[in-house]
Amino acid sequence: MPKNATDALPRDPRPVRAARGGLLVAPLLGPAMVAGVAYLDPGNVAANMTAGAAFGYLLVWVVVTGNVMAWLIQYLSAKLGIVTGQSLPEALGRRFRSRSTRYGYWLQAEGVAMATDVAEVIGGAVALHLLFDLPLIVGGLITGVVSMLLLVLQSERGAKPFERVITGLMLVIAVGFCAGLVIGPPDPAEAAAGLVPMFDGAESVLLAASILGATVMPHAIYAHSALTRDRFGLVEAGVERRLVLRATKVDVTIALAIAGTVNVVILLLAAANLEGVEGTESLEGAHAALGSALGEPVALLFAIGLLASGLASTSVGAYAGAEIMRGLLHVKIPLLVRRAITITPALLLLVIGVDPTLALVLSQVVLSFGIPFALIPLVRLTADRALMGSAVNARLTTALAILAAGLLIALNVTLLVLVATGA
Repeated sequence: MPKNATDALPRDPRPVRAARGGLLVAPLLGPAMVAGVAYLDPGNVAANMTAGAAFGYLLVWVVVTGNVMAWLIQYLSAKLGIVTGQSLPEALGRRFRSRSTRYGYWLQAEGVAMATDVAEVIGGAVALHLLFDLPLIVGGLITGVVSMLLLVLQSERGAKPFERVITGLMLVIAVGFCAGLVIGPPDPAEAAAGLVPMFDGAESVLLAASILGATVMPHAIYAHSALTRDRFGLVEAGVERRLVLRATKVDVTIALAIAGTVNVVILLLAAANLEGVEGTESLEGAHAALGSALGEPVALLFAIGLLASGLASTSVGAYAGAEIMRGLLHVKIPLLVRRAITITPALLLLVIGVDPTLALVLSQVVLSFGIPFALIPLVRLTADRALMGSAVNARLTTALAILAAGLLIALNVTLLVLVATGA
């Protein structure tokens, strides 16, 4: 088995040479756009739509704050892959001396991958049901098959074609979710007022925690380090590394600006047009409410955006799940088997008829457990001079990363407590 994906797919130096020769970063962009799709999955759509419908513009600041923190976290993940030539799971798999520790960490990470698939496969299934009236289980199978085909594309053709497909789906997501804002625009003054941090009771705190829990996802952290490794390999210290890291900052900024804008738009769309409307806590209910308030074309575009969201995000989730297995277990597992393992719980939930909205909520709770296991090692590794060399985090960067990690973990614990107590 190759030590990592770059052994099987040697890095093409031409984009770096072209960028270096022309002092441009454009040839080096792409990995963050793929990782950024994780911030536009059906869980985000449901959380932001519910927040806007229930509390209007109140929680705009939560979406913005989550994306600011996500920028730093995703950049650190990308930097780890560039500087070490290893993904986060791979780096941890090499550091864990005990087999039981490695397998224990893998079990929780695999649970995260499965929970990710629950939200994303169910989101795709719901979209196909809305668009073509397909049974949810059929929609789930189609979503799973498409994600596997995209994994095959990445495995056989390399990082660049995979990036192009996911970026294309990201544009469809943006159009699908933002179109309604043209017909039902928000109130600018109220939207600006939503940037001031405040809550309105326990339910708003629960929704804020849900938004942040659906924003910074463990699988996005695992995936981004692997994506930069697959694209650039190990980049030695010097001019080339500085160029790649500079391009990565631009890449992360563009990707999260798009993802953050779309997430804010979803909340604003609901706040302007669906506030107080019953049933908008479910994807089907939000779709029906949009159709009633803004017309069927807007509802159709919403469903198309939701389908693109499910297909793109489950592909990235499947990529992360494959990397988790490869990096931690040190065994070669066939692509079909890896995909079958992570998608099975989502399909089982559809088969037994679990309410899709309930499944989405429960998946976010499970993901909350995985946040510390991804964030704490990421901050620790990128602050390790022996591992990172001259690219080690500055003290301020580490302090901000610790602050962001602590805040996210605290809010996810709050989410778990509120869900457990039924607040």
